[in-house]
Amino acid sequence: MILASSGWTLQNTDGGDQYEEDFPMNSESNESGTLVSPDYHDLLKLAQAKMPYGKYAGRYLVDLPESYIVWFSRKGFPSGELGDMLRAVYEIKTNGLEYLFTELKGL
Repeated sequence: MILASSGWTLQNTDGGDQYEEDFPMNSESNESGTLVSPDYHDLLKLAQAKMPYGKYAGRYLVDLPESYIVWFSRKGFPSGELGDMLRAVYEIKTNGLEYLFTELKGL
């Protein structure tokens, strides 16, 4: 999947004035955005990763409370691999995708 900038048009067709605006959308264009291709090994690694320190030490990253992950997003994620994984968990939780890791945690 390629995330890029393209546009679509919204038009009022109920007989009133025509309203038209260009909105950026995902497309097959490679003008901007990044290539996203989830790797099973990366997902498995994230599902098995545990918090190394703090109040939630030893807990799976994907099981950390959402409020804790949101706090990191506001204050700043740690640098390095842990920060990258916490950013991914933030995106997963804010988009309601925790179910993706249900079966992977036990592997």
